[in-house]
Amino acid sequence: MAKKGEFKKGASADSVRQRKYNSSPTQKKRRAQRNAARRKMEKAGKVRKGDNRDVDHRNHNTSNNSTSNLRVMSRSKNRAKNLGTGGRKKGK
Repeated sequence: MAKKGEFKKGASADSVRQRKYNSSPTQKKRRAQRNAARRKMEKAGKVRKGDNRDVDHRNHNTSNNSTSNLRVMSRSKNRAKNLGTGGRKKGK
């Protein structure tokens, strides 16, 4: 078993790269901003845990958590609309 901070022996290059990226200070900060937006909408009563909905930033700026920039969308719609930024591809 891999020790803390190490990778499994058979870990793919992709998973190693992704874990390194996710643990970078920039990504940690952006993730914290997205989580703060979700908490803000939970407090306002617009989303609940496990409701399969995402909190969307209208201008794609995760550091702007103003109420006017946040909206609630279904998970599939939110992730489909962000095609240029890693969203899922639409079927033909």
